[in-house]
Amino acid sequence: MFLLSHHPPEEYDRCYRVGGLHFCARCLGTYPVMFAAIAAQFWAGAPLELPWDVPVGLALVAPATLDWAWGRRQPHRFSNAWRSFTGVLLGLGLARSLFIHLQRPLPPVLLAQLSLVTAVALAVIFMTYLRR
Repeated sequence: MFLLSHHPPEEYDRCYRVGGLHFCARCLGTYPVMFAAIAAQFWAGAPLELPWDVPVGLALVAPATLDWAWGRRQPHRFSNAWRSFTGVLLGLGLARSLFIHLQRPLPPVLLAQLSLVTAVALAVIFMTYLRR
């Protein structure tokens, strides 16, 4: 049985285990931080768009994205603490872009993050296809 984990049994080393439950290490860092940071921005009345949203948004999303890509090639590399840390950064980056998106659809920061993730995912898919 697993909770908040999308990993098959051969990838359970990417999860924290509590009793019989498995919690994806990166997701455990991402989702609570993302929801809390979105709520905090609404509560604080954060500005909608800042000049550094795109570079900071990309910098926060990049570690988790690149770690995921590297993990496709060497699945047992790095630790769950690292995955959780990159998940926290991912949660912060997504919180900012989604906060803006909820008020002004498709802001530049969200489109930039989407482009980065898509480019990395396509590269991983292409390299996987070439290896077969």
